[in-house]
Amino acid sequence: MSLPPFSCRILAAAVAFYLTGLLCLGAGEAPSKDAAAPKIPGCSNEYQMVKVEHWVNGENGEDFSGMTAQFGAVLPFDKDKAVRLPVVLTTPLNSCANLTSKLSGSIALSVRGECTFTAKAQVAQAGGAAALVLINDKEELDEMACTEGEAPLTLTIPVLMITTSSGDALKKSLMANKKVELLLYAPKSPVVDYAVAFLWLMSVGTVFIASVWSHCTGPKENDDEYNELSPKKSSVDGATKDATKDDDETLDISATGAVIFVISASTFLVLLFFFMSSWFILILTVFFCIGGMQGMHNIIYTLITMRCNKCDRKTVKVPLFGNVTILSLMVLLFCFVVAVVWFINRKTSYAWAGQDIFGICLMINVLQVARLPNIRVATILLCCAFFYDIFWVFLSPLIFKQSVMIAVARGSKDTGESIPMLLRFPRLSDPWGGYNMIGFGDILFPGLLICFIFRYDRENNKGVVKGYFPWLMFGYGLGLFLTYLGLYLMNGHGQPALLYLVPCTLGITVILGLVRKELRDLWNYGTQEPPAPDVNPSPGA
Repeated sequence: MSLPPFSCRILAAAVAFYLTGLLCLGAGEAPSKDAAAPKIPGCSNEYQMVKVEHWVNGENGEDFSGMTAQFGAVLPFDKDKAVRLPVVLTTPLNSCANLTSKLSGSIALSVRGECTFTAKAQVAQAGGAAALVLINDKEELDEMACTEGEAPLTLTIPVLMITTSSGDALKKSLMANKKVELLLYAPKSPVVDYAVAFLWLMSVGTVFIASVWSHCTGPKENDDEYNELSPKKSSVDGATKDATKDDDETLDISATGAVIFVISASTFLVLLFFFMSSWFILILTVFFCIGGMQGMHNIIYTLITMRCNKCDRKTVKVPLFGNVTILSLMVLLFCFVVAVVWFINRKTSYAWAGQDIFGICLMINVLQVARLPNIRVATILLCCAFFYDIFWVFLSPLIFKQSVMIAVARGSKDTGESIPMLLRFPRLSDPWGGYNMIGFGDILFPGLLICFIFRYDRENNKGVVKGYFPWLMFGYGLGLFLTYLGLYLMNGHGQPALLYLVPCTLGITVILGLVRKELRDLWNYGTQEPPAPDVNPSPGA
């Protein structure tokens, strides 16, 4: 007996399926789109994220970030075109009156407050400054927008804001009579980072492994176990035993359950949007750790026992669980330690790797427990998920002023906590960092269909040529590719991946079923009892 028992596995998988189905965001986090500012002459209406390199007495310090205003000159995109200039602290420090400090050819460093941003910029420009850097009064970068009703601006210098910690460090060096120099440029982020190839491989690989897992790890038939004098009886008994075991270890999704799931997931998503807090995300993270730990335990335990049949024979009595194998207990302890270490370090730059490992293990476990009985239920579930994804990504901004799906995926800005039900991979070619990500729902929903098709092919001896499974794996990979193509064409706006995945998986299944005249069998599969095999002994025995 393994630990925990299968009843716990079903509970963990059911909770995990519900939670992971909430997010179906396909192609990464979309940049926020704010309402357009009033069209004022001299305003570009575009913000630039700025890389700031600095030197103190010739020694290069750590880079930091800034953000330009909607007015003023545009900074170069290439570092080679930027100019390294000295920094001068303005006098007065707020840059709201005529300056007494000499700013000719230098970058003016000022603080926020007491007058408008445009007034500070005009004073700095009149003093001969080559650029104005404003120190914010908090650890965030606020937007410096044009004010409606202002006179046309004639600002020709760039204006940007930096955080209070970065500004205080520069101010401290200047007040100590040290030479400070800055290099300002605004590199652009690529719309699609080539790291999405790794995310594509993880997603496709997870679906493939989950589909073939039971077949590759299931018990192999041993000819020695069969009685040569009664092979038919042994074969029938073994088949009946395996079928009973499979039924006991799976949860079939019904048509009613599919509709109820999508409705309840929508309700929960709205609750997350309005009442998202650090403690609520913390609870979801704990559930994620439990589901990931359970999935990792099942995978490791299964792989070990495949190689060593005798490893799971020694048992020990555990309260609440009864007799369990020592191997299972040791594997569970290992998984618990891994989960605790990841939970403690979940906000670090390398936590994405542990999150992906836990997430993949969790999804493989869910796809072993939850299954679709036929194409009829698959059509209801995937069509509901199709419209669910489109509504909460594209149409929800018309009601809630922003995309609910994207807002929930980003998590809480105040605490840095985010929903863990995502596969993430760092952007490798983006100077600003960040992550490409895909929601678990974009893997689980098509994965349920593909797992069913794999079982259908095996139970009907379809093989590779006549089977549906290779076509659906191709379709799933194609759907993800089209998702990232849509991301590129829509300039980085988050894409509902099911918009592409459902036609490329369910659509292919229906078309092939029609062409092969097997759609009726796929549609009603499992609803009719197969004819009983003829097991009567021949009269000539």
